[in-house]
Amino acid sequence: MNYYIGLSLASSSNIDSGVAVIDENNNIIALDKLYKINDIIYFFENFSSLNNSKICVSVPNDKTILEGKWRVLGKQYLPVTNNKNFPNRDNWTQRHSTRGSEYFKDLTERGITVNRFDIYITRQSLHLNSCYKDRSPADCKFLQQALKYEWGFENLPSNMMPMSHMEAVLGAILAKEFEKNPQRIRRLYSFRGLDVIDIKKCLNVSTDVYKFYCEGVLC
Repeated sequence: MNYYIGLSLASSSNIDSGVAVIDENNNIIALDKLYKINDIIYFFENFSSLNNSKICVSVPNDKTILEGKWRVLGKQYLPVTNNKNFPNRDNWTQRHSTRGSEYFKDLTERGITVNRFDIYITRQSLHLNSCYKDRSPADCKFLQQALKYEWGFENLPSNMMPMSHMEAVLGAILAKEFEKNPQRIRRLYSFRGLDVIDIKKCLNVSTDVYKFYCEGVLC
């Protein structure tokens, strides 16, 4: 049996990274919180069915872009990356964190399928974005209910789940879809040698989600 692993990777060890493992029938095999990159490596290296797993890891935002230097110089109309007067020291123009990239690339070299995904783009594509403030309690509850009743994850607990767990489930959904129906997957861009993927057709209404599910995509 194949397993599908989603990892909601945080930009630093101060924030929890969520990991979710699902099987062919959308049963939740494991949910966990990880903090240090060594904990993430330990999880994968000790997962007994790693060779039979497909992995999808989120691309975390680089928190250093919130510094004043970025806000002043990093406007869209300023080609800072091509301007010799603004040297890109310490990768301050890097929008995404490179945390863990070397390890995930190593997994692919060992024959394990690893892709990346953008959490916010995937939520929109799967009709899982809400009108509430991002990662607020209301947004968490909305996502949990949508995953449970629209996407068939019936064994999700009734109590409020951490947002990192639910974001990891999104990665597991994409990993499964990439394996089952690769023609439905599009490549957005490449990041550190790995493809950032998403589904081709954006599901805008609940009827589209229902059809997407009933066509055997997630069954």
